[in-house]
Amino acid sequence: MADVDVLLKPREAAAALGVSYPTLKHWILAGSLKTIKTPGGHHRIPQSALNPLLRSKPSGAKERQESRERFRAVSGRNQLVGRIAEVKISGLLAQVILEIGDQKITSIITSDAAREMQLRKGQTAAALMKATEVMIVRV
Repeated sequence: MADVDVLLKPREAAAALGVSYPTLKHWILAGSLKTIKTPGGHHRIPQSALNPLLRSKPSGAKERQESRERFRAVSGRNQLVGRIAEVKISGLLAQVILEIGDQKITSIITSDAAREMQLRKGQTAAALMKATEVMIVRV
């Protein structure tokens, strides 16, 4: 029996390659990445079509994941763990709202970072604070 090539949705292929969805769509429309169209006209990318791109990348997704694992061990006392309440992506920036107990923390990060981390509402995440000053206000 022949091996079956797995077909990926464009967003899945973009995540596997560590590129943004718009970049992957550009490659598809420019003909740089071969796809198969479904009867409904949707693009599907064979897993085998990604292999040459994965080999040519200077740093693979696994290396990025390992670097994030190391990141989690940094300054544990400056991390607040909570649930993502909302992710709004607009242009180059993304607004991420993290609920920690009955408090909310809002962070503005790049949209590329939000996509790379695949941030979604309801996920557990940590806010890492780095500041030279922390002010206390009596309430």
